Amino acid sequence: MSTTAELKPLLKRLKLGQMLHTLPERLALARRDQLDHAVFLQILLADEVSRRDERRMELQLQKAGFEDICRLEDFDWTAEIRMDRRLLDAAFSLDFIARREHVILVGPVGVGKSFLAQSLGYTAVRAGHSARFIRADDLLRTLAQARVDHTLEKTFRSFLSPDLLILDDLGLQRMSSQQSTDMYELIIARHRHSSFVITSNRAVDEWLGLFDDAILGNSALDRLANASYQITIEGTSYRERLSPHRRRN
Repeated sequence: MSTTAELKPLLKRLKLGQMLHTLPERLALARRDQLDHAVFLQILLADEVSRRDERRMELQLQKAGFEDICRLEDFDWTAEIRMDRRLLDAAFSLDFIARREHVILVGPVGVGKSFLAQSLGYTAVRAGHSARFIRADDLLRTLAQARVDHTLEKTFRSFLSPDLLILDDLGLQRMSSQQSTDMYELIIARHRHSSFVITSNRAVDEWLGLFDDAILGNSALDRLANASYQITIEGTSYRERLSPHRRRN
């Protein structure tokens, strides 16, 4: 019986079955280079750690709910847009997550706000943080449905648990009284405990008008505005440049 065959049941019992995929290659390496037992074991364990880290990241990316896998290096910097790159680079250092601060991306439709927000989320997951992406109106609908289903507490906690919560397209329409309360409570609960990335077509000074209750709005927005990187993106539509019609012309 081969060494691999003898090890197979033991590795599976220890939940190390994935080692079998690279074990023949590693055994050949050990024989060729005459590795001692400690070095050989270290190589095997390093392989397993790498596999588990990669699997963990894949699961975190799935849980994050990104619409696309967006990477900063894939952003089209030839697009006719303007922003403070130094501020953006500071955000991508992810120091704001360690400090429990926030990032707000503001600009007109199609300038790449959602792409950059998801890029921040992707970068955060790669760095070992948990993230969740959701459109602001979907979040409010989810909380409303949870209230009907009597699962509000559990659902609300699910938006508190990620290190980074990305709210896309905040401010498409004015919030109702209940929605204003839900948004206020979410901001208050996460503030100084975990971070937001928020995108909006509206400038931050317009957000107060989105709240049904100005007192709640002031309280929530004061916390966000005073602990956030606010990045304004100006220019023409990023998406327009990608349209088939534009490419034909």
